[in-house]
Amino acid sequence: MFEEKRVPDRQVRAAQTETTVRVYQSCPPAVADVALEKQALEQGRALVLVPSFRLAAHLSGNGSEPGHERILAVDLTREGFERALAQARVDWEPERDLDHTPLDFQAIRLTNASVDEWITAITDVTPVMRDISGLLATDQLHKAVKLVPHEPPYPLSEDLAKAVGV
Repeated sequence: MFEEKRVPDRQVRAAQTETTVRVYQSCPPAVADVALEKQALEQGRALVLVPSFRLAAHLSGNGSEPGHERILAVDLTREGFERALAQARVDWEPERDLDHTPLDFQAIRLTNASVDEWITAITDVTPVMRDISGLLATDQLHKAVKLVPHEPPYPLSEDLAKAVGV
């Protein structure tokens, strides 16, 4: 009998290298400027980090929501990412496609993660997100898709998978 291979209901997906994992944070312009200059996130501010570019786009309205006008890509060491997964408050939300329609599987969101000591780089991806939004507004999905980062599943240990509810 044919069985369809499908994405698990919950899956941690992220742009990653052998040494780093990328998460996103949306914030006001002034906060983004300081974070980019200092290459650190603001202390004492509730951090909401998401490894999914598409969920970050949805949560920030492509950088149009007040207080979420800028989207930062925060590259963390793998150790730091895994510690954030283990220590932060974890929520699962429907993953989104590029026009923000909910998909049939969930993406992870980390709240109050303490990650500063594991940051390797912070970059502003707001222009890319806005370019994607503009391409979608002019029915150029084929071009927009090419700008979305590749986010394969992140390999979780059995203990970490259990801790985050996978």
